[in-house]
Parts: sequence; structure tokens; C-alpha cells
Amino acid sequence: MVREWASLRSNDPEVRVEALSALYYRAMDGDGASRQALADIAADHRAFPVDVYSRALNWTFLFPPGDLTGPLLEALADEEYGCAPYVAMACGRLRVRAAVPLILALLDDPYQFYRGMACTALGEIGDPAAAAALAHMLDDPSEHVRAEAANALAEIGGQEAVGHLWARLAAHPAPSQAGHLASAIANARPGSFDRLVATAADDDPELRHWAARALGATGDDRAEPLLERLAEDTGTVCTGGRVSTAARRGLKTLRRLQARRAVGDTS
Repeated sequence: MVREWASLRSNDPEVRVEALSALYYRAMDGDGASRQALADIAADHRAFPVDVYSRALNWTFLFPPGDLTGPLLEALADEEYGCAPYVAMACGRLRVRAAVPLILALLDDPYQFYRGMACTALGEIGDPAAAAALAHMLDDPSEHVRAEAANALAEIGGQEAVGHLWARLAAHPAPSQAGHLASAIANARPGSFDRLVATAADDDPELRHWAARALGATGDDRAEPLLERLAEDTGTVCTGGRVSTAARRGLKTLRRLQARRAVGDTS
């Protein structure tokens, strides 16, 4: 292991990758010392090159039990080291709620991929305090970030977070964003299904259209008869599409999810 530690700090990136990969594969095979070594890397970010540290953070599922809150917060705040988005993702997977204020600051990063990572991490942590900031990200210029923000709000759940999704959908966003919102609402809990059923009867064909898409994505068997009725809906939306088309797509999605669930139940 001593030799491996030296290799992890080598000036040659190929040597570093080879040493880290060896640790990973042994950890995957259940080697306790290798799992602890990966956690030790995460606990001391300044002791390793950024590429070694950031890759080790991808494998939090291999870390043995232990509290890494302090070291992760230190790394998250270390602007000079420059690994904050990857630390944020690790904090998300480990549900480090104390990291939320620092992760919120990453929502202003100029790089869209990093803003998206921050949204994902906040959703995984699930702190309702992040809901307002994530709602603001629904206006981000990047479609990727808008989608991640919608998913994060759905993952947080609750009246405030999901309310932001509904409010944005009611504002008739562009179809690409409406699709992300509908998908997120379909996965949000609690109470989304009943509200989708009510929205499917709304006078606004745009809302019926996206409610149909979302109902299919819920995978809920109760959606089938409603979607079959909506498949006869002649309402049209701003793009010229029909509610009936959305309902048929919703049915297709629903039946695919039902089939997948049936396979899982018999395996």
C-alpha cells in the first residue's frame, strides 16, 4: 500500500490512474483496506492531485461507514484546489446537509455543467431550504441546468418545491422546458397524481397536454383509463400538436413502465 500511495502522487498521470484503478477494483471485490484507502483520499484532498481526488469521490458507495462531513466541507470551500463541483456531488450522495450553503454558491458558476452538478447534489440532499434557489434555476439559459433543477425540486418534494414546478408549467414555457417540468412532476411526491388528474380536465389544452404526458410517466395503473379518454381529446396546443397525441404517447410510456414492472415482479 505504501508504494501505491506514492504512485497516487506521481507526476505521471498514467501512473496515478493505474494506481487508483487498482484500488477501485480491489475495493469492488470487497477488500476492506482498499475501501478505506478510497475514503482516506476523500478525507485529505490537499494530499492528492485533483484527478485522483475527484475520481475517488465518484466511488462513495465503496467507502466504509464513517463521517466525512468535515473534510468534504473543507474541500468544498477550497476555491484554489478547484474541485468543488465534484465534492458537491459526493456531498449529495452522502446526504451532507451541512454542505447546502456552499453548494448553493455553485449555482452561480459560469460553467453550465457545474451548475447542473450543484442542482443534482441539492436534490439528492433533499433540503427544502434549497427550493427557492432551485426554482430560480428553472430560468437558467442552459436547458441541461433547467432540467436538473426541475429534477432536484421533484426529488426534494413537498408543497413548496413541487409548487414551483406547477407554477412554471402553468406559465406556458417552451415545449422543451415543459417536457422537463412534466417529467419532474410525474416523479414528485406526494400528491402529484391527484393534481395531474385534475389538471387533465383543465380548460387549458396546454395543461391537459402536459398532464397527459406526465400521467404516463407516473407508471400508475390508475392513469390508463384517463389517458384512453384523453386520446380522444381534440384540443390543440401552441405548436399545433394535439392533446390526443400527448395522451397516446403517455399511454405508450405507461405501458412500457408496466411491462418493466411486470418483469421485475417475476424475476
